[in-house]
This record gives sequence, structure tokens and C-alpha cells, in this order.
Amino acid sequence: MRHSTPLPFDSNDKPVIWTVSVSRLSDLFRDITLEYDNLATIEPINLGFEEAAKYIRERLATERCDAIISAGSNAAYLKGRLSVPVVIAKFSGFDVMQALARARRVSDRIGIITYQERLAELAEFSSTFGFDVAQRTYVTEEDARAQVNDLKAAGIKAIVGAGRITDLAEEAGLTGVFVYSAASIRHAFDDALEMARLAQLESNRNRARSAVVTDTLRARHGINDLRGDSAAMETVRQSVVLYAKSPATVLIQGETGCGKELVAQAIHREAPRTLGQNRPFVAVNCGAIAESLLESELFGHEEGAFTGARRGGHAGLFEAANHGTLFLDEIGEMPLTLQTRLLRVLEEREVVRVGGTRPIPVHVRIISATHCDLEQRVREGRFRADLFYRLAVLRLALPPLRARPEDVMTLTEWSLKNSLASLGARPHPNLHAEMTACAPLLQRYAWPGNVRELRNLTERLALFLAAEPLQALTPAFVLSVAPELGTPDATLPAPAPATGRIADVLARFGGRRDAAADYLGISRTTLWRKLKAEQDEDVT
Repeated sequence: MRHSTPLPFDSNDKPVIWTVSVSRLSDLFRDITLEYDNLATIEPINLGFEEAAKYIRERLATERCDAIISAGSNAAYLKGRLSVPVVIAKFSGFDVMQALARARRVSDRIGIITYQERLAELAEFSSTFGFDVAQRTYVTEEDARAQVNDLKAAGIKAIVGAGRITDLAEEAGLTGVFVYSAASIRHAFDDALEMARLAQLESNRNRARSAVVTDTLRARHGINDLRGDSAAMETVRQSVVLYAKSPATVLIQGETGCGKELVAQAIHREAPRTLGQNRPFVAVNCGAIAESLLESELFGHEEGAFTGARRGGHAGLFEAANHGTLFLDEIGEMPLTLQTRLLRVLEEREVVRVGGTRPIPVHVRIISATHCDLEQRVREGRFRADLFYRLAVLRLALPPLRARPEDVMTLTEWSLKNSLASLGARPHPNLHAEMTACAPLLQRYAWPGNVRELRNLTERLALFLAAEPLQALTPAFVLSVAPELGTPDATLPAPAPATGRIADVLARFGGRRDAAADYLGISRTTLWRKLKAEQDEDVT
């Protein structure tokens, strides 16, 4: 067996591996786990797909995991949605031959169903051994079920496949033949151990290297800080994981308080090590610094470049972020003159300090953010079109909090607990029930300041609750601390009926069609069509 020689792990720091399966593969995982007990801390997770991804993300917020082992469609789903490495257990050609031999004992009418890709060598194998095998592929569970039923209708009696396929085959009254062998699963465990060993070595190198990088140049937040159970937030998290794999520029768009820098940090943290996961993360607000100072801050300056220039010169933020990420917040506020210089740095990958002539090579990933419509600013001549397209290779639009009301209570409870903890206070044992009673008050508020406003509110509530430990969290108490929640102008309108008054919702959001469409859960095109239908109806 490949794992007979123990890997060089610190005895007090064994790697942590989680196995994820909802099929009969769980039994095989459990059996192999016993062989690796002395080499790793291994825990089974009997969940699948979205449920597994959500559960693992929650645990990763407070726990360590070095690798996850899964298989088939479940593994493919998790691989694109988690920050921890996912090792995909794969069956070998020998596994397939053994499984087909077992299926042949049941019937000559055999089928095999694999995830996404057909087995190219199977046709040659079938002709060599003189029997036909019906081959199918699937992507979703519904697809897999349909393929099983199709093979059954064609007279197939035995189906070879992974755990879920064999389960579906037996549900259909057929014989399911499990394709994985113990040897293949051991191979996956060995790969996970090797991955954990390399990660530990890299972590040790990074700790030594990070001694020269101050905390101000570090991204403190990751994907686990992007909280919310709504479909909109799940889409954001998936985009973060996907975009982190590319060195391309990212433009994050969203209203004030939506968490644009949080998302930028998560993209930086999720990136492979070669793209800057453990390298500097430098942030600058382009709208908060005067133009004369912003140029020096970004590009640096040489000694004597201007009155008050630092003796010996000064490295700019591009140099500070070298081999890492530079986050340009409120990029829409950058003056046109600096936009030209920024474009040149992006194209040439080198920076020239103010007052200098020597180009300095820099390798920096740019993530920028804005609350304004940059495309509109391009049309108005206030933002360079060539810079816009250079900054917006990848784009991510963050939903406002009012567009995902199902997240309000989760965020409020989590933020309130953190605020209480920072004050050394404990939440009431029945906090969740008290929060539920306040739900109507909190969910009908429009949250113009988005998640930042919600966090500020919970800090205010925590201060009063810590001062009065016996005070219950009632709607009346919340209103006394935050009267703005009861202001009619700040509450969301009632959902429009199916037949409309789209115009009322549009008026509530000041004519902003994107916000109105988000609130109604429809596209801007559908919003326009419904609005036009209302107007035509009013005329008639």
C-alpha cells in the first residue's frame, strides 16, 4: 500500500481530512479511514451538494480542514464552491473491468453510467471481451435518474456506476454494481495527505515571509465572512471562488455598505498561492484622497519631487502591493489625469515614481470597486473607456440588502452576538426567539446603508443590552434605540400585486430601475415591459 511509510507530519499537528458522501461510498470511506487513523484526523460528513457546501463553510469559519475527499458529481459541485482543496476520488480502468465482470454474472445486458464524460476505452474493451455495454453520462441527479430509466426500458438488467447511480438502479428494480475499489479510495487518501503535507510546508514558508509584511497589508476577511443564505449571496460566493482562480482584473459594483472591500479581500484570500493568497493586500479609497496626494500615494515619489517630499523618496502603493493585490475603492472618483497613468501601469506592468524616470517592474492584481454607474460615466466622458474595459475583465455586482430580505435576520443575529462579545457580554439564551419577534420590524426596513448600517445598528443595540442585562430584545425596545426603523419613508413598500403598480415601486426607489427590479425579483427588461403595460392601461 502506498501509505505504508508515514508522512513527515508533526505528531501534534496531524492533517485534518473530511470525507463527504451521501451514498454507499460512505461505507468504503469509513473502512479505509481505519487504516489512516495514525496519519490524519479524519471525519465523515454524510451530506451532499448545497447542504454539504453550506455546512462545511460554516465550520471552516472556526475550524481547520486541510483537504476534503469526495467523488463524482458531489465532488465536482464542492470543488467550485469551497476554499479548502477537494480531492476527487476516481475509479481506475481495473475497477471498471472488475465491476463489469461482476455485472456479467447477473446478466449480459449491462449498462454503465458515468459523470459528465464517457469512458473512451470502453468500446475497445467491449469488443475484445465480446459483450456490449450501454454507456450513458449524467450531470444532475434528475439526469441520472432519467438515464437509469432509459436503460431499464431498453432491457438492461445491471448498471455499473458510483454510489448514487447504483442506488438509483436498485430503486428501479435493477442490479447496481458499485465501481469503486478500496485501492482507488486509498489513492485518494494518499493524495489528500500529500496535499496537506505540501500545504503545511508552504504555510511554514509563508509564516517566515510574512514577518516582513505588516498587518496593514493583509486581507483579514475570507469567503466565510460573506454571510447570508439567500440565492443571491450563494451566487456571490461562487463568483468569488471562480474569480480567485484567475489573475484578471475584477470590478465590483454595489451600493455603499454592501461589502465591496470584504468581497475583494475574499477573492485575494481564495486565490492560489501563486496568485497572491499569502501576499500583500493593499487598499486605497480613490475618493478620499486629494488628487495631488493620490498620485504620490499610488505611484510613489522621488526625493525633491515636490515641496514636502520625503527625504530619500517614497515607494507608492503599487510597489507595496507587488506580487499581491491592490484594491482601488471608489475607482469612479479617480481624476482623469491619474486614469491615464493607471492605464499605463496596467499595460506596461511597471511604475515610474513622481519626479523620477526609472521604471520599476510591478506584478500586481487589480481589484477595483465603485458605487456609481461607470459605463454612464464613460458615456459622459468622465471615465476613460479603455481603462474601464481594462479594469472590468471580470465583473461582480453585489445585491443590496433590501434585495435579499431573507438574509436580514441571519446577519442581524450574527452581528449582534459579535457586538455583545466585543463588550464582554453574553447574548440572552432566548435571543433567537426574541429576534424572531423583531423580524417584521427589521425586514420591512429598506436599509439604505446596507450591511454596514445593519452592523452599526447591532453595535448600538449591544451597548444598551450590555448596560441592561435584563432588558429583553422586543420590537418596542429596538424602536426606542433605532427610531429610524419606524420612519415611513425608510420602509420598503408592500410587494406589488401580480397585476402591478410597478410605478409605485419605481417611485419608492427614486426612479432607479435596477433597484426596483432587484426588489421585485425581476429583470430590468421585465420591469420596463410591466411599467409600459401599466401606463397603457392608465391611458385607456
